[in-house]
Amino acid sequence: MQHDNALVITAFLQRSGGDDVSHAIAMGDSLLYAQAHDISPDGRLRASYEPTPFVTATGAPYVGGSSVYTGNMAWAGMALTRLYHATGQQRFLDGALKIANWIQTNTADTRGNGGYTGGLRNDDGTGATMVPITWKATEHNIDTGAFFAMLATASGDHTWADRSKDAFAFVKSMQAANGHLWTGTGLDGVTTNQDVEPEDVQTWSYLATLDPAYSPAVDWAAGRMAAADGPFVGVSFSGADTSKVWFEGTAHLLAAYNQRGAAGDDAKAATLLKTLELAQHSAPNTDGAGIVAASQDGLITGEGDTYYAALHTGATAWYLIAAQGGNPFRL
Repeated sequence: MQHDNALVITAFLQRSGGDDVSHAIAMGDSLLYAQAHDISPDGRLRASYEPTPFVTATGAPYVGGSSVYTGNMAWAGMALTRLYHATGQQRFLDGALKIANWIQTNTADTRGNGGYTGGLRNDDGTGATMVPITWKATEHNIDTGAFFAMLATASGDHTWADRSKDAFAFVKSMQAANGHLWTGTGLDGVTTNQDVEPEDVQTWSYLATLDPAYSPAVDWAAGRMAAADGPFVGVSFSGADTSKVWFEGTAHLLAAYNQRGAAGDDAKAATLLKTLELAQHSAPNTDGAGIVAASQDGLITGEGDTYYAALHTGATAWYLIAAQGGNPFRL
């Protein structure tokens, strides 16, 4: 999954000690390999790849999920842009530009408040038949807006800054009167989807923009999704189930508090960091190094998915980034 891999690259580059940069470069080169060897080599990356083997006997990457999601693409683009920024190696910028052009060509949308659609969905498991996704996700537009803003800085092409503004204009249109953000639109690209209010878009809107207008969304998420489970305190995925702590979302909130620095944020951040450190050492199924997804099995997201107390790359990487005071949405 591109989101998780991008976060690991970010964590390595943020620490930048020992072999960290070489590990990040190896992971970035894997993304470039998948991009160059796709059955449709037009800049796209697939939803997921199998790691064993990553490269098949034919030389093609072993695709796990053939859909192409805008948010995942943007995360991969941010990782490649960050690698270019850190190393100066042109191939990473070239790969990021291919991703950006694919997103712009295939998902830019003029319906309603504009922004970018969800990408392409594959239903046959082969990648041969791709169906346009017509809904628009607030999360995907946050990701795309942040990616394009990074790319404008790294490339010097301010066209990407204008496109970043288009994505963030859609994000702004999803903010309710009380400051929180809705998840996106229905299939018509216009009607606001009010089924679920996920935590990530609340904290990510602030992290991606550092705009005080999204500060209320951070506080809303901290209250609406507040979760406590034994010794663990933090937030859940959404208000649909707050019986367990979602450790990745808790790291999102920690990162937002660290970046915002408002009155009381230091104390709140310290509490969340203590929970994540405790999770690393004593959560169910921990190995003492990684972070599990949830404090117990069976955390319902409200979007049809369930999280478990299983070691999770994304949760671990978010913990590493947040604990070091980082922000994966900004160069």
